[in-house]
Amino acid sequence: MKKLVALLTLIVALSAPAWAATKTVTLSLPSMTCATCPITVKVALSKVEGVIDAEVTWEPKEAVVTYDDTKTTQAALTQATANAGYPSIVKE
Repeated sequence: MKKLVALLTLIVALSAPAWAATKTVTLSLPSMTCATCPITVKVALSKVEGVIDAEVTWEPKEAVVTYDDTKTTQAALTQATANAGYPSIVKE
C-alpha cells in the first residue's frame, strides 16, 4: 500500500507542469503619452515572474503579454503597469 501511495504521489508531482497553461492577454494603456512610454511598460511587465513575452506598442496603445498562469495573474500584470505609472485595463 505504501508503494502505491508513493507511486501516485510521484505521478502527481511529475505531471504538475502539464497543468500549467501559457496564456496571452491584451492590456489597453490609454495613459501612454509619448513614444518612449512602451519601453517603461515593457520593462515593468518583464519583471513580473511568469511573464514570457511582452510586446508593447504606441499605436495602438496596448501591450500583448504572454505569461504562465501558474506563476502570475492578469491582476498582477495590470498592477505592474500601474506601479510603473501606466494604469491598464484588460481588453476582452
